[in-house]
Amino acid sequence: MLRILDRLEEILIATLIAAATVIIFVAVVHRYSLGLLADVVSLSRSLDMPWLMGFSRTLYFGLRSVNLVWAQELCIILFVWMAKFGAAYGVRTGIHVGIDVVINRMQAKNRARMILFGLLAGAFFTGIIATLGANFVFHMYHTDSISPDLEMPMWLVYLAIPLGSALMCFRFLQVAWTFSRTGELPHHDHGHVDGMDEEAEAIAASPLTAKDH
Repeated sequence: MLRILDRLEEILIATLIAAATVIIFVAVVHRYSLGLLADVVSLSRSLDMPWLMGFSRTLYFGLRSVNLVWAQELCIILFVWMAKFGAAYGVRTGIHVGIDVVINRMQAKNRARMILFGLLAGAFFTGIIATLGANFVFHMYHTDSISPDLEMPMWLVYLAIPLGSALMCFRFLQVAWTFSRTGELPHHDHGHVDGMDEEAEAIAASPLTAKDH
């Protein structure tokens, strides 16, 4: 069950990142293409090239008819959702940056207590945010509030708060439970780049490298 949840979490975050990236790319290309075509229209008019001016004007107005005003608002919503669920993913994988210089200097028993206290405090805080967020979304659901551009019900937008915070609370409790039983915390090497270690091992094991040595 946890594997399914982990996988769904990763798929959701990856989908949100990909969707936001594609939308931003399309919106930027659309904006700069309009500016470029406007310059071509002006240039063709000054050079007395009616065929180029007519062609560029047709492309300009055709491209201008594509309405991407909603793109910025949608990207903001996608990034909000990505941030909330990404924070939960960060707790599970240990990628959140923390200051633990003092804690690491403590004796093992006191260090374990402080770590467990920190994890439970994180669960308590995110649990409160999830509860307050759910109450806020519940009241928002009974209003007619919609987003300016997409005209999407605002309760759907704010739904990221209780869902993401609840998942983050669960991840804190999951890590705390694992730490209390095994004494291990999820750890992520911030200097590690995926694929680099495998590539280095492959180069070291290749016949050409072995021959050179």
